[in-house]
Amino acid sequence: MTGEGHGTRGILGALPPEHRDRLLGFARTVSLPGGDRIFDEGGAADRFWIIRAGMVVLDVYEPGRGPTVVETLGEGELLGWSWLFEPYRWHLGARTRGVVEAYEFDAHQVRAAIDEDPAFGLAVTRCVAAVAIGRRLRAARTRLLDLYGPPDRKATATGGEVP
Repeated sequence: MTGEGHGTRGILGALPPEHRDRLLGFARTVSLPGGDRIFDEGGAADRFWIIRAGMVVLDVYEPGRGPTVVETLGEGELLGWSWLFEPYRWHLGARTRGVVEAYEFDAHQVRAAIDEDPAFGLAVTRCVAAVAIGRRLRAARTRLLDLYGPPDRKATATGGEVP
């Protein structure tokens, strides 16, 4: 697979073309049914996905309440970054919201390529950190402000507040 015709949103758009093409060389196209539980918090993070179409909700399990949605991912977004960092365990759970088309990657293969090629490794790691982790932290901050901020204030997507 090459990066041509595969869209340049999200992590694929953030990678230089040669590294995007290399990463896509490890991909296989999958279709996940609606309502499918992709992974659970604490499970082995041995794969990851880049969403081509559809939506996935990330959730955290709350005792007595069950899963609580913390973020929704869509086209071009990276699903899963725990595969890149030890102990390779999921920090959240994930479920499809409707049918999802995605590129699926074997984490062991991609980590081996990262170890073999430092330039590829740096590019992928930077993109995961900037595009996925940074976004998730901003989303978590906004959610916390919405949940626990003063009742007369509402958090904005940029992290500021509006009266």
